Amino acid sequence: MKISIELVKQLRTETGAGILDCRKALEATEGDLAKAVTLLREQRLAATAKKTEREASEGLIEAYAHPNSPVAALVEVNCETDFVAKTKQFHSFVHDIALQVTAMAPLYMSTDDIPAEELEQKKENYREEALQQGKPEKIIERIVTGRLNKFYADICLMEQPFIKDDSILIKDLVTQKIAELQENIIIRRFVRYELGEHASEQ
Repeated sequence: MKISIELVKQLRTETGAGILDCRKALEATEGDLAKAVTLLREQRLAATAKKTEREASEGLIEAYAHPNSPVAALVEVNCETDFVAKTKQFHSFVHDIALQVTAMAPLYMSTDDIPAEELEQKKENYREEALQQGKPEKIIERIVTGRLNKFYADICLMEQPFIKDDSILIKDLVTQKIAELQENIIIRRFVRYELGEHASEQ
C-alpha cells in the first residue's frame, strides 16, 4: 500500500525514529500507526540490548550541589567515545543523574547491590507486618512484592522515578539515551555528600 508522507511524519514525531525507518515500519504494518510504533520500539530495544555489551570507557564526571544547600553529589557516567562525551545531550544527561543523586539520596546503584541479608530481613519484616494486619495468606507474597518495589525505588538509583518526569525510571532513561546517542552508556558510580554525615558511595 502507498504510505503518505503525513503518516511518516506523524510516526516520526511519536517515536523520534528516522524517516526511512518510519516508512519501513509503516510498510511492514500496512499503515497501522499503533503497530508501527510498537515495531519501532521493539527494534530500538533489540538494538539497545546489543549496545549494552560494548565497552564504555569514555564519559564525564559531574559534580552538583544545591545552591546554599549542605547536599552535593559526584557521579561518573561512561560512554564509548570522546565524541559522544562532548555532546550537549550527554552533558545534560550526566547533569540530570547528578541532580537525581543529590535530591533522592539513593544508597545503591541497583537491586543487585543490596546485601542479601538486608533484603531477606526486609522481606521478613514485610511478611510479619502483613500477618499482623490480618492480611489473607494467599495475598501476602503479593503485598511483600509491592512493598519491596517501593523499597527499591527509595534506595536504588536505577529503580527511582526520574525527578524531572516521574513516569520514567532511571534505568529506562538510560535505555532511552543509549538509543538516542547510539552508544552504550553506563552510570558507573556515585557519591553523595551531606553536611555532618558520612558520604554514601556506590
